[in-house]
Amino acid sequence: MSLIHPTAIIDPAAELADDVEVGAYSVIGKKVTIDSGNKIASHVVINGPTHIGKDNTFFQFGSIGEAPQDKKYQGEDTTLEIGNRNIIREFTTLNRGTVQDRGATTIGSDNLIMAYVHVAHDCIIADDIILANNVALAGHVNIHSHAILGGFSLIHQFCTIGSYCFTAMNSVISKDIPPYVMVSGHMAKPHGLNIEGLKRHGFSAESIKAIRNAYKALYRSNLTLDDAITEINELATNCSDLSRMIDFLGNNVNRGIIR
Repeated sequence: MSLIHPTAIIDPAAELADDVEVGAYSVIGKKVTIDSGNKIASHVVINGPTHIGKDNTFFQFGSIGEAPQDKKYQGEDTTLEIGNRNIIREFTTLNRGTVQDRGATTIGSDNLIMAYVHVAHDCIIADDIILANNVALAGHVNIHSHAILGGFSLIHQFCTIGSYCFTAMNSVISKDIPPYVMVSGHMAKPHGLNIEGLKRHGFSAESIKAIRNAYKALYRSNLTLDDAITEINELATNCSDLSRMIDFLGNNVNRGIIR
């Protein structure tokens, strides 16, 4: 029994592993490579250049690897790169990159991308991330591992979302969010730490206490950002998990942090 439905349209130049399943009326264009274990439901369109790793599941009506929604785009061969074991739900749109940036949009592994999510050109989605229904990422957004974005969260271009962050539903985010921080609102403001998420991921009580103290230095002590970073550096001598926050504040802030 063929794993490719007879109504599917697959360009002869596309490269699919032998065990890839393709549902009815799906369309796979040239310059698409799909590794083993992928399941593609009906009515999915995948254009290229797109490179897809192993064991991903694409639900129906997705638009994967389409040209970026950018007026500067002139048909260059930019790419979409998808890792392994991602679940990509209905009506998701994942666009390719632009030559003005890295030339690639990158999706890591083990992510859950729910229905109607839009990931624009040149975004970087790391691993173990949840993007709930109707999340929309503008171009050049960078989301670090284990972040959770609540439904209808909107992320401004060039923003960076740190590891283990949590955004409440309907959050409108125009600045970077340091690791571990929970935000909500329009415009989004910090509302404590993602404590439940840290507990689920096995952070020790001592680490959570140190992260709480770092949050107080950053948000509740009326310190300048430089002074807050100095205090967090001191706290980090006894908590390696704070190195993630220090690295973020030192290297990843593109638009200023939510504060």
